[in-house]
Order: sequence, then C-alpha cells, then structure tokens
Amino acid sequence: MQYKLSEITPQEIIPGYHGKLVHTQNTSLAFWEVAEGAEVPEHSHMNEQIMHVIEGEFEFTLDGKTKVYYPGDIVVIAPHLPHSGKALMPCKLLDVFSPTREEYR
Repeated sequence: MQYKLSEITPQEIIPGYHGKLVHTQNTSLAFWEVAEGAEVPEHSHMNEQIMHVIEGEFEFTLDGKTKVYYPGDIVVIAPHLPHSGKALMPCKLLDVFSPTREEYR
C-alpha cells in the first residue's frame, strides 16, 4: 500500500488533536496537529507507543514524571504505563502504536 499524507483526511480524536491516521496489520501511525493548550488526559493502553515531537513544545507526563519535549525528542511508552500531555504551543507529533490502535480505525 501507498499513502500520501496530504490526501489523508484528519480526524479529531480528542478536542484539539487532529490526526492523519495510517493503519497496517500490526501498527498504527498518527500524524497529529495539536492546538495550543490542547490536553490529552491521563490514560493507558495495551499498545506500545513511540512519540516523536516534530514541531512545538509538548509537556508530557509518563508514569508520574513530567518533562517538556522539543522537536527531535522521542519518547518510548511501554504498554499500560499511565501518560498524559499538553501542547504548550501548536505542535506536530508523530505517534507509532503497536499493535494497531483499533479504536482509531
């Protein structure tokens, strides 16, 4: 399969989080555009997640520890670890999930 990111219609999964989503048999990619101040509440899931900050500053709490992440930063989130985040300015993020994030289909 082949995709063009410019042709994928974004979905607002959480208020302020607009994602262009790509799913394979074992992986989901979420290319997020996040509005300044938008928050994702603390949650956890069975998926391993890798978050890459492409643009902006993103405050992220993982397992009770809060840090601000900048372009080029990558965070690996193990399955079932509680995490939350907030965009300190408009952000672009890439999340990779394994296995596929079925609820995002």
